[in-house]
Amino acid sequence: MEQNISNLVFKVTHAGGSGSCFYLKSHNFFVTNYHVVEGYRTVAVHDNERNPYEAKVILVNPQLDIALMAVEHDFSALPELCLAEDDALAIGGKVHVAGYPYGMPFTLTEGSLSSPKQLMNGRYYIQIDAAVNPGNSGGPIINDRNEVVGITVSKFTDSSADNMGFGIRMESLRKLLEAAEGMERDCFHVQCDSCEELIADEEEYCPSCGEKLPEGVFEQRHISPLSEFCERAIGAMGINPVLARDGYESWLFHKGSSEIRLFVYDRAYLFAVSPINLLPKKEVEKVLDYMLDTDFAPYKLGIEGRQIYMCYRIHLSDLTEESEERILTNLVQLAEKADEMDNMMVERFGCEFSAYTKHVEE
Repeated sequence: MEQNISNLVFKVTHAGGSGSCFYLKSHNFFVTNYHVVEGYRTVAVHDNERNPYEAKVILVNPQLDIALMAVEHDFSALPELCLAEDDALAIGGKVHVAGYPYGMPFTLTEGSLSSPKQLMNGRYYIQIDAAVNPGNSGGPIINDRNEVVGITVSKFTDSSADNMGFGIRMESLRKLLEAAEGMERDCFHVQCDSCEELIADEEEYCPSCGEKLPEGVFEQRHISPLSEFCERAIGAMGINPVLARDGYESWLFHKGSSEIRLFVYDRAYLFAVSPINLLPKKEVEKVLDYMLDTDFAPYKLGIEGRQIYMCYRIHLSDLTEESEERILTNLVQLAEKADEMDNMMVERFGCEFSAYTKHVEE
């Protein structure tokens, strides 16, 4: 493709999972599906270099399944992404689905337009034969002129055929963008699908036309007590917990150069893991002797292939009022120790930095 679309497509993460979104420079909005951010007012968007930014969900239309987000950051260096005209859609035209399926790194999948106006569940969508997977939702569908022709939605549950995906048509997005012009960006709004009124205060019915608003559209999801504890530890590391969220009771972030993964396993254990280094290709004995002879308690070092991990594990039953401060301290210190050790292992033993290492400029 002529422009690097990966610079304009971001991953969306929060405490419930992940999806995709894209940036419209001319409007200074990030666009995604409503169902991707449903229940959240603040989420994180990550660029293709894994840099996270805090995003505010400021306008949603649940019936259209579209949400607009605003980020306090200068994205003026990014190129413009244009929206295709509705009459530009032609059956058989080449399209690309861009996004982060299953929360994986950025992917671009090629296909063709099967139908420009397919009626599904009472609304018109575009239909494509490109692969669409969970996590692609909210990302753009791009034509061969680098224009957005649709917003990807996950496969409909009543669609039994393989390689059948759908996208929200551009007239629906334009409807929301036009309503957002001049809108205050410091609070959450719901658009009434009947009269297009923007509603900022919690209401059951539209104050303009009386239409009943979608159930629970103003409700916010709350994280679990265990998540609150983990995010208190992440905050103590100097990390914004919202930017670290990677799904339900799962977090992923960098402390200095080291990647830290914090997650609950099998509803029984809390793990904190950092992939700190790779074993050197030669003369590994010194590294192995150091790992075997050194007491890293309460942490452990392990190896899978060439990857060296630092790990801290506790059983959830051991997390009590008496132990929580000690465990919190251990979590914080694991992140600090991992950030120190990856450099030490390179300098002292000739280890390599892990692929997950984030090189921080001085």
